[in-house]
Amino acid sequence: MIGDDKVHIWTAAEVESGAVPAEHLPHTREILAWAGRYLVSPHPELGRNGPVCPYTQPSLHKGLFHLAALTATNGGTDVRDAIESLRSWYERLSARIPPADRELLTILLVLPQLDHQDSTGLDALQREAKDKFVNDGLMIGQFHPVCDQPGLWNEKFKALRAPVPLLAIRKLVVFDLPFLMDDEVHAESYLRRFAPDIPPRIRDQLVKRLVSTRKSLQTA
Repeated sequence: MIGDDKVHIWTAAEVESGAVPAEHLPHTREILAWAGRYLVSPHPELGRNGPVCPYTQPSLHKGLFHLAALTATNGGTDVRDAIESLRSWYERLSARIPPADRELLTILLVLPQLDHQDSTGLDALQREAKDKFVNDGLMIGQFHPVCDQPGLWNEKFKALRAPVPLLAIRKLVVFDLPFLMDDEVHAESYLRRFAPDIPPRIRDQLVKRLVSTRKSLQTA
């Protein structure tokens, strides 16, 4: 385990072996099992081939998949400070990993104390943190039992539903453009980082979105 007075972080192996405090073990194990069942598998409603998350299985295989929880001294309420601490810990962990593997480093902050029937609070935390994360070359995404955010490839598929509220942190990669196009600041951060190396498929998505936006402005 690593961490501080705000957040504790365990590897997937530590969670599997039970080397987690009793108050956190049930939820971290539940999310690890969910990740190993749902995220690594195809889904008929996903709208594309391949697993729901193409990074999870390689991350698990290389021991780069981590789970985190708020500390007891944190009181279970200071989620913002925990997110900021987790961002710092992510950078420290990343520095220990060969550059070729850094995009596989993943941390899931499990937040069972949040409302399981209303994702508004979690959504707000994610939006609030995303500017700084994207600017630093990281992604932060939310999962929730009733998350209504539509899937990228099938709007009817609610891809971000999990049994427990959580925030997922990983490295920003070139294929993340579709998740950033709706915010000018995020898109600019992405382009500063990846513009010379954008693959043709992602470039086509960018052009189509820009054309669609221009048409909407012309008809408004």
